[in-house]
Amino acid sequence: MSSPSHDGSSAPDLRLQQLEQWLAGLFGARDFVVTTASADASFRRYFRVSRQGQTWIAMDAPPGKEDMGPYIRVSAMLVDVGVNAPQVLHLDDAKGFLLNTDLGSRTYLADLDAGADAEQLYRDAIDALVAIQARAGQHAAQLPPYDDALLRREMGLFPEWFCGKHLGLQLTEAELAGIARTFDTLVAEVLQQPRVFVHRDYHSRNLMVTDGVSHDQGGHGANPGILDFQDAVLGPVTYDLVSLLRDSYVAWPIERIHAWIKYFRDTAQRSGVDVGANPAQFQRWFDLMGLQRQLKVLGIFARLYHRDGKSGYLKDLPRTLSYVRQVVKNYSDLEFLATFIEQRIVPAMAKL
Repeated sequence: MSSPSHDGSSAPDLRLQQLEQWLAGLFGARDFVVTTASADASFRRYFRVSRQGQTWIAMDAPPGKEDMGPYIRVSAMLVDVGVNAPQVLHLDDAKGFLLNTDLGSRTYLADLDAGADAEQLYRDAIDALVAIQARAGQHAAQLPPYDDALLRREMGLFPEWFCGKHLGLQLTEAELAGIARTFDTLVAEVLQQPRVFVHRDYHSRNLMVTDGVSHDQGGHGANPGILDFQDAVLGPVTYDLVSLLRDSYVAWPIERIHAWIKYFRDTAQRSGVDVGANPAQFQRWFDLMGLQRQLKVLGIFARLYHRDGKSGYLKDLPRTLSYVRQVVKNYSDLEFLATFIEQRIVPAMAKL
């Protein structure tokens, strides 16, 4: 079997060759085909392995650059609570290879772009999210905390990478102080929320349409198939709902978002999840949690371009910024950020 370079050059892909050798050892023969499934914003790569009418997903996580431990642990947690996450079938931690069940190749985003029924897909995603939050309490307690330090470190990407590196803004001391006060407000608000299992990237690129059947042995096959969960933490109850409904890759009318928020809150309450004293409190939690996430995402997308040479996320910056603009105008304690966005960020974005 040939092993083409993953970057399109004629140089051999040594990691892929090693992965194929490892798979041949598992299967006892080289009677399989390996094709690229996906790559993410890290050093991890995923390959689809086809053999005798069955498929699996192989992960390449280079030792020293990627730790498979969190992926393995969180996969087991999600399978244990009964949602449709890949099951780890074989792994070699020393080599950095892992073989999973396959949830297919149809992302929510692709099906939505093709005109799929958004209402059913999103209700399925919310039902699965509530199931995770309601059933994974013991598991969630074992996860790293989404604490003050992590929240601030994430938001720090906004002034450094988005404002500075991407927009070329020289921020004044007064602007930096205003941003810091905004971060204080957001952190205080977020840390008040009930703590649950948080996936951290629960959105349309990481949720799979499975047609109600699994793509291989194992797994119950219900929608959605859930991927990219290795960064899970113990964190705020609204975080994953924000990821889903204020998705950087697809936007929905505000009325539809509010209807889905109500569906989540009603479903979660029935399942025993703490969703606050009333809908108004939950909406503020959702909005300010979303603002923290969107500031982080703006910084991450800028960093992926300027540091890592990945330009594909630049087209999603305007959508992400639009979420920030929608929220800051509704809260008096975000007045500084609202003014800063309109006077400094929006004009700078228009020049790009």
